Amino acid sequence: MEELLEILRSLKPGVEFDENTKLAENKIFDSLGMISLVAELSDEFDVEIGAMDIVPENFESVKTVWDLIQRLQDED
Repeated sequence: MEELLEILRSLKPGVEFDENTKLAENKIFDSLGMISLVAELSDEFDVEIGAMDIVPENFESVKTVWDLIQRLQDED
């Protein structure tokens, strides 16, 4: 999960992230930020995040993003 936290910190410097940080509730990422986040996650974790995966439930918190990455890696 540390890799994920590093990506989040690089995209949003100054935001204190931990696994329980509420991304959607705190409106940390706007639509362009989400595009950048998805691209970074795809590259770093070698997963394909499709349109069906880009739903609020998968990006509610750092933990839900991590769960998405783990699920996509397990599918490969």
